[in-house]
Amino acid sequence: MHRIVASISSLSQHQDTLTHDPARYRPDGCPRCGFGTLWRHGWYYRKACRAPHGGGREPAAVPRFRCATCGATCSRLPACVAPRRWYDWRVQQQALRALAVAGSVRAAARVAGVGRHTVRRWRDWLARRGAVFAFHLASRFPDWARVPDLKTFWRETLVGRSLAEVMTVLDAHLTVP
Repeated sequence: MHRIVASISSLSQHQDTLTHDPARYRPDGCPRCGFGTLWRHGWYYRKACRAPHGGGREPAAVPRFRCATCGATCSRLPACVAPRRWYDWRVQQQALRALAVAGSVRAAARVAGVGRHTVRRWRDWLARRGAVFAFHLASRFPDWARVPDLKTFWRETLVGRSLAEVMTVLDAHLTVP
């Protein structure tokens, strides 16, 4: 099941969709049993971005759904909100891009406006999962695989595309982040 709704790329669009077309968030089937009947099961609220310059200082509503067959619950996020992360995709991309280009955690933290420990955590996460992510991305987009090594792959990927788009593509196959 896709946890990220790719077509919703801003918080204002997210609010508008929740108001006028909430069915757009409804998954096609249950992530646990695969049955197709999911009922709305309320909301939970979370901040879209913790960064002081980031949008979404107010918590964003995230719709939840419950399977009529097995009782499992799931939620769907807009592409502008990173699952399981405090910072939005743009802040993470700034830090990872600076890290790929400059190579310094301190410089990347300064560029993104976050702490060095946060940048190290993101760097280590990409080091652990980067090869698997690159494999799935290169399987879907063969042109992306025409680079000599993994470091070059991520440098070109983070410079040429948004991290939100990349993670939305990966969400179809893997649990991200």
